[in-house]
Amino acid sequence: MHDPVPSPSPHVRITVDAGVMTVRLDRPDKKNALDGGMYGALAAALAHASADAAVRVVVLTGGPETFTSGNDLGEFVKVREQPGGGLAAGVLLRELAGFPKPLVAAVAGWAIGIGTTMLLHCDFVYAAPGARFKLPFVDLGLCPEAGSSLLLPLAVGPRRAAELLLLGDELDATAARDAGLISAVVVDPQAHAAQIAATLAARAPGALRATKALMRKASRAALDEVMAAEGEAFVAALSRGEAIEAVSAKMMKRPPDFRRFA
Repeated sequence: MHDPVPSPSPHVRITVDAGVMTVRLDRPDKKNALDGGMYGALAAALAHASADAAVRVVVLTGGPETFTSGNDLGEFVKVREQPGGGLAAGVLLRELAGFPKPLVAAVAGWAIGIGTTMLLHCDFVYAAPGARFKLPFVDLGLCPEAGSSLLLPLAVGPRRAAELLLLGDELDATAARDAGLISAVVVDPQAHAAQIAATLAARAPGALRATKALMRKASRAALDEVMAAEGEAFVAALSRGEAIEAVSAKMMKRPPDFRRFA
């Protein structure tokens, strides 16, 4: 039996069943673009799962056509218009980086921007054959976030990371698996993630937490430092002309023109 958990956002649906919390993005009309309310709901869900002994594993998933198209562009405008407010994603990213229990992701369709970088904090990532991954930060006049400037080169190697972050190359599911970005390509990622989560939920919880903590211990201090630096650089970039031009162009559905920037 699935027990629904109250969510601060109608676009984030949370259930708990047999020790597994499933957190589902549900904003199909906006291709699961993440707004402030969704970031808050996701962070709250992870905080709840971290503190609740009844929750042993968390599964993150989206819809059948889009995992998430990334940050709602309106959030970028809010940050620019409200200096000092910070990014709504910041609280979620801190929860992801410090989450102590197994975290499993099921991806179908597009995973863009933070839709891909959040996967770097997951222990298992299963993707449908049609899944697509893209990091368009430079295209938006921005820089990496979520610790991806550290975690992505560790996951896929520095050359591949440069292609993804500097060129904004798109990866299909097979290429993402071969690069080491995801665990496997499966026909039904949600069902497969649920199966893996059930297996994990039946295992010794303390041993799982200790093992995950040890696996991440060596890079944790560096990750915290990199995420702080990325956050500062990202917020600063949002107010510069390159990002203003890129976001405006995207909203107007025209190509950006960066020729006037040095």
